[in-house]
Amino acid sequence: MVFNSLVFLVFAVVFFPLYFGTKGRTRLWVVLLASYLFYGWWDWRFLSLIVFSTVLDFWFGLWLAYMDEPERVRKDWENGSTVSRVLGRLTLWANSFGLKRAAVLTFSMVMNLGFLGFFKYFNFFAEGFAEMVRWVGMTPSWTTLNIILPVGISFYTFQSMSYTIDVYRKEIDYDISLLRFGAFIALFPQLVAGPIVRAGDLLPQMKEDKRFQWPAWYSGLGRVLWGFFKKVAIADSLAPFVDQCFSAPETFGSMHLLIGVVFYSFQIYCDFSGYSDIAIGLARMMGYHFPENFRTPYFSKSFSEFWTRWHISLSSWLRDYLYIPLGGNRHGKLATYKNNMLTMLLGGLWHGANMAFVFWGFLHGLYLILQRAVTPLWRALVKAIRLPKFLDDALAMGVVYALTLLAWVYFRSGSIGLAGGDSFATANTVLTRIFSGEGFSFGAIIHKFVVVKGVILLAILLLIEASNPYFRWNYHQIERPALRMVLFAGLLWLLAFFGSFGANAFIYFQF
Repeated sequence: MVFNSLVFLVFAVVFFPLYFGTKGRTRLWVVLLASYLFYGWWDWRFLSLIVFSTVLDFWFGLWLAYMDEPERVRKDWENGSTVSRVLGRLTLWANSFGLKRAAVLTFSMVMNLGFLGFFKYFNFFAEGFAEMVRWVGMTPSWTTLNIILPVGISFYTFQSMSYTIDVYRKEIDYDISLLRFGAFIALFPQLVAGPIVRAGDLLPQMKEDKRFQWPAWYSGLGRVLWGFFKKVAIADSLAPFVDQCFSAPETFGSMHLLIGVVFYSFQIYCDFSGYSDIAIGLARMMGYHFPENFRTPYFSKSFSEFWTRWHISLSSWLRDYLYIPLGGNRHGKLATYKNNMLTMLLGGLWHGANMAFVFWGFLHGLYLILQRAVTPLWRALVKAIRLPKFLDDALAMGVVYALTLLAWVYFRSGSIGLAGGDSFATANTVLTRIFSGEGFSFGAIIHKFVVVKGVILLAILLLIEASNPYFRWNYHQIERPALRMVLFAGLLWLLAFFGSFGANAFIYFQF
């Protein structure tokens, strides 16, 4: 089920009265069953995976807690549900093997990453091995499986893993309620494309019933409408032009392809941040607070700043559970460069089983390394020539955006690779045609009206996002009824005038 569909509208109309009309365990059951319906609408067979992942990590959290405080945990499960008592007995049996806490955590991570790897990367590594075998002159006699990638598996796997890791680190307490933990993992606003909400942030919120409050409802609804505008009006309007550019780049001139790449940078931003806005808004309407996932990333003046603004929940996850455990920046420059590169390579691989995504991660790792090496020299030059701050900031934003565009070419081509095409050939053709300068004029652009419409939409987007820190639209829409009505009416008019209502899937569903 996708947010931008009539089915979801019917789903929401039924869900919210049931949600606010129930309390306690009944409300948790409403959330859990509604979330499973939301997820199972795509393919009910994959519900077994999310159920298994939920029970697995709930049990590992129970086991890790029992190893520290056996009497307290035993009392909790004996006073809990039948499932808790069964898992408690399983914990006693497993604990008899005398494993250390680190071994239990390792077992948990192997199980989680094993399932994720099988569904997401089996064909990738199998085909790579087959190519290596062919290279040495042998012919592999086996074929890879046709494995379908379950929607959202990357997101809910990372979310459930973070719970087990945080319990192991003793940063959060374990949860004795499997019902509440299951509702936390499956909560439908963020289930299939994030944000990746950690247990320490959301589970405490789910321990009390949230009352219906008009300010939260208005604020959430405004955020949902803004997300729909970014997705339906901007991203889906830019998508056909972008698809055309990357499907046959050899047929277009330099200017046409450059605009296509710029449009893609905003298509993926509006598509993904639009989903996050809708998810955050729906959660706010339910009474929950989700962390921000995007903060105007294309206004970044460095790549380290970019990764504090783009897909914040993933970049912070990789920082806390990969980069820092690897050593972060604590062991000298070379170790820091290595950790930066390894983190970004794995971040690229997380997006999909294609070398173009890995290369996208490599480029961003390289950018972070070069930034650390070049920044002191640049700061000295700026001071020496007394460059005004606004020019310094403008140059920095321009360089960061230009290099991000370069990386986006390979990222977009990676989607072609997932569909069976040659991702690197497509990316290289796009870049070669752009840098050739052939057809670098407005007259060489095909579908000029589409380009003009796209520019208008991006101007509206940038104007609103640039002015939001000063006018605080999200705040005023709550406090001032007149302005709230104007903002809502304006967004609805923009949706109706510019929107593409084809129920197009969100880009990050494929990851």
